[in-house]
Amino acid sequence: MAISPESLDTTSSSEDTNRRNNRSSIRRRLVNRVAAKVLPESDSNSLGAESLGNGGANDVNQTDLIGNLCERAVESADDTPTTGSVSEGSSYGNENEDAVKENGESSNAKEVEASTVKFNYRPSAPAHRKLKESPLSSDAIFKQSHAGLFNLCIVVLVAVNSRLIIENLMKYGWLMDSGFWFSPKSLGDWPLPMCCLSLPIFPLAAFLVEKLVQQKYISEFVVILAHVVITTVELVYPVLVILRYDSAVLSGVTLMFFSCIVWLKLVSYAHTNYDLRVLEKSKDKREALSNYWSMDYSYDVTFKSLVYFMVAPTLCYQPTYPRAACIRKGWVVRQCIKLVIFTGLMGFIVEQYINPIVKNSQHPLKGNILYAIERVLKLSVPNLYVWLCMFYCFFHLWLNILAELLCFGDREFYKDWWNARTVEEYWRMWNMPVHKWMVRHIYFPCLRNGIPKVVAVLVAFLVSALFHELCIAVPCHIFKFWAFSGIMLQVPLVIVTNYLQNKFQNSMVGNTMFWCFFSILGQPMCVLLYYHDLMNRKASAR
Repeated sequence: MAISPESLDTTSSSEDTNRRNNRSSIRRRLVNRVAAKVLPESDSNSLGAESLGNGGANDVNQTDLIGNLCERAVESADDTPTTGSVSEGSSYGNENEDAVKENGESSNAKEVEASTVKFNYRPSAPAHRKLKESPLSSDAIFKQSHAGLFNLCIVVLVAVNSRLIIENLMKYGWLMDSGFWFSPKSLGDWPLPMCCLSLPIFPLAAFLVEKLVQQKYISEFVVILAHVVITTVELVYPVLVILRYDSAVLSGVTLMFFSCIVWLKLVSYAHTNYDLRVLEKSKDKREALSNYWSMDYSYDVTFKSLVYFMVAPTLCYQPTYPRAACIRKGWVVRQCIKLVIFTGLMGFIVEQYINPIVKNSQHPLKGNILYAIERVLKLSVPNLYVWLCMFYCFFHLWLNILAELLCFGDREFYKDWWNARTVEEYWRMWNMPVHKWMVRHIYFPCLRNGIPKVVAVLVAFLVSALFHELCIAVPCHIFKFWAFSGIMLQVPLVIVTNYLQNKFQNSMVGNTMFWCFFSILGQPMCVLLYYHDLMNRKASAR
């Protein structure tokens, strides 16, 4: 078969085009490969860009050197003879070209790398080519990753506390006593568990009142009066039981804790239903709120909604809640195991550290001031550990376990309060169920009635201080208002930390003050005050 000259010219032209394209591709790949292995830092990504930006002539020379060496490597690859004729088909020619490219890259890359390394690492090669900051300088410290330093802090913390635990065990022995948690006196506190079991009577009474007003059997004034009586009796009844029987402190604290939770829920139940009745009378307002919040605002009192609300991990009542799709049983088991472990750790710290320190201390307001400061500072670390374990066990583990079992969807029980820049931010973030209750049933109602914001904040702190005092003073049978004063002293701290935050615009100032006054000084001081007052009361009773 004859081959025309035109076909030979066309074939030759296509071969030249393919060869030029292959040469350009091989050259680019060789340049990138050599630059990545030879040039430091980001030079492999953009050859010569840094040098052009900083005026480094040597970098341009290095780039030209790499380019020339790669060019010679490509030319040597092009000079490799090929076999076969054009008429045998394009497939054989393509395979031969691929083999040439692979052999050319593998054989000449080593030569290029060796030559470039020889020139790049000469004593005259520049070691400093651009402006750089030290990693810990003020301009660069927040641009670096400090994961390694964080790991170091964890290792040091574990090592130091392990040494302290071993030293404590060697010096004092095993101090864990089951009598502290389950004493014979606790078994004799049967009126307190009976009182706790009788608390559901009050939600049932509130439900009956709401049913009666829904059926138009009683007036609005009678409803308000009935709810006031129910909530008051629900709170006074446990107080009288605890004061009547000289029970263990832990049993009394548990009963008062549950009683306060039920009281807050009853107030929310009555207040929310009252607002729903008001909206029921105005169809426009009800529809506007339903569209705004995307939920049903119809006034419908059901026993099922009340029961779910009383056991749900929230203090704010609403007819419906966001619900999860299913229960993760394996996840619940893991959280329960964590709850047992951290509860045991909390008991260990109390028995091995806090009890000996407190027993070997004096009343902080009656003894030597320097000795009192030393006891407070020594107590601050184990007290802080117990407080953090309590927070993790209750707000994270227990409330999430309860939410999972009830398919409760909104599980924002706390925010990142440890990053609080002011004391005010801390109180808004560390206990979200109580914060939402305060905002919904104390703060906003005060604002709607024309009360200034400052007064509304003071009212919220006053309610919080009263409940803190009830939960501690009643079980201890001591009414010296230490807890009340500690909460109300947060108000000037709010003012001071807000001022410092606005003045210095630095989150570390207010955050440091929060940790110092609240955790290092405030809580240990309250522990010592209540302990010595309790011991003095028992001594005078004997």
